This record gives sequence, C-alpha cells and structure tokens, in this order.
Amino acid sequence: KNLANLPFLRNHVALMPDCHQGYGMPIGGVIATDNVIIPNAVGVDIGCGMIAIRTSITGIETGALKEIMGRVRQSVPVGFNHQNEAQEWTGFDQAPDIAIIQQELGSARKQLGTLGSGNHFIEFQEDEDRRLWVMIHSGSRNFGLKVASTYHEIAKQECGEDSELAHLSMDSRPGREYFAAMNYCLEFAKQNRKIMLDRVFDAIYGEDDIECILDVHHNYAAIEHIRDEEIAGDGDA
Repeated sequence: KNLANLPFLRNHVALMPDCHQGYGMPIGGVIATDNVIIPNAVGVDIGCGMIAIRTSITGIETGALKEIMGRVRQSVPVGFNHQNEAQEWTGFDQAPDIAIIQQELGSARKQLGTLGSGNHFIEFQEDEDRRLWVMIHSGSRNFGLKVASTYHEIAKQECGEDSELAHLSMDSRPGREYFAAMNYCLEFAKQNRKIMLDRVFDAIYGEDDIECILDVHHNYAAIEHIRDEEIAGDGDA
C-alpha cells in the first residue's frame, strides 16, 4: 500500500511468488518509477543473484559429493570469513570515482570469491537425467551493503524525512552516483559468483566442463523502455 501511494510510481506494484517482508518494500517485489530511484527498493545486498550450471557428470554418489564439499569449504570462505590475500580482477581498475566505492575497494579485494551468510548457498543438484548441477546464490557482500546504506541515508536527507522508501532523483548528483555505484556492485557480484564457481569446478575435477549456464541477479534497478517511454525500474525480486 505504501508503495502504491508513492506519487512517482508508475502503474502497479508487482509481487512475485516468493514475496515476503522487506525494508520499505516486499522482497519479491518489482516497481517502476518516474525518474526516481529508491535504494531500499534495490536492497542492501546489491546484485544478489544466482548462477546455475549443468555439468557433464552423471550419477555421482553421496560419498563423492561429501568429499567435494569438503574441498569447496577449503577454497570458498563462508559467513564473515574473507580471503587471506587480495584477489585479482580487472574490474578493480575500473572502479568509479565515488567516495564509498573507493573507501571499500581494499576490503572488497578480499571479499571477492566469498559466499557470505544468511540465505546464500552453494548447492549440488541432480536433474531427471541424473545430471549434476551446481547452483550458487550470493551477491556483492559488504560492498553492496555499504553502498546501499550510504545512499539510503543521503536519500533521507534529500527527502527531508526518515522513510524506508526515501528516494533520489535520477537528475540529481546523488541519484546518478548511486546508480553508477549500484551498477559497479552488480559487476562485482557477478564476478564473485564466477570465482566461486571456478573453485567448485576445481574441487570437482579441476577443469571447466559446462553444458548450460544461467546467471542472473535480482537485487538491482535498470532503465527500462516501455511503450517508447524511458522509466526506472527497481526490484528486489
């Protein structure tokens, strides 16, 4: 109801099957806005998403999976654990000149390739043909949280009210900065999942043998063109 009453909201609030309570708007919700972006509508784990791949392996036994998982735990830090050394990624050299991004770069170098906690997971699955699948659910780690928290506070100042749905104009400097920082976090989150996937494959059989790959994030905002109109879409779906 609060979302639907926003003066800049376009059309309707869309709720996905996994809809549940979140900050400001439901997790599993999607909205479209007129030239406005809401940091809490994107969410605190910017770029959180899933990567799923089908391997060429069939009929793997439980005992073998337990051994593989043991090796995965040795190479992929979980919870609040970070890498012992800074990780390599060309994207670090392309970080936007935004204060919170530059402030967090040092920590982010050791967060790359880590799973996190909460509802994040690395999972082995078996399809109807007994093909082994690997699915990873993770995001931008503390990088995205810091960006979200920083710009939510700025949005509250810009709106002059302490609202979970505080917003930023896309024509304002903070709005443009947040959008650029958010997109950088999306790239970081995507690379984070890729590195973990590489290390899972190292734990399985030391080489990439992928037949199918799906990689999508669900905590993001994007400029959409609908009926020849350009609008901003926010979602934590």
